Amino acid sequence: MRSRRRPEKLAYFVDRCLGGKTVPEILRAAGKKVEPHDKHFPETALDEDWLPIVGRKKWVVLTEDSRIRYVHGQAIERAKIRVFILMSKKLNGQQMAAAFLKAINRIEKMARKNQGPFIAKVYKDGRVVMSEVPYAKEQKTTLFLICWLKS
Repeated sequence: MRSRRRPEKLAYFVDRCLGGKTVPEILRAAGKKVEPHDKHFPETALDEDWLPIVGRKKWVVLTEDSRIRYVHGQAIERAKIRVFILMSKKLNGQQMAAAFLKAINRIEKMARKNQGPFIAKVYKDGRVVMSEVPYAKEQKTTLFLICWLKS
């Protein structure tokens, strides 16, 4: 009889903007491996400081900071990070954790299937939608403009 290999347990890096206690505690209680921001980095750590480290550790990023895709697209691209952004705003910690747990099967399937870099949007209703890393798009546009200007 052949045994099926269990998929590796994903580790979730919970960005500081999701709070330091409620979201990590609820995810951990649901059996998820959680790495809260403040356990590894100072409270004042900038995204550009922790993104490369999180990428090397192959942690899956959970955040509510939708600006991360525009401001740090290059860092996400370089570190091959898998980022899931909660798009619903004005939620408390329990509601944010509930939204991630509602989408967790989709998140895990997407994270295992795609090594990164990628950004996906997570919605309160459990939807998960793949999004483009903006840097890759900007880079193509810049290359096009450079080629066009040189011709």
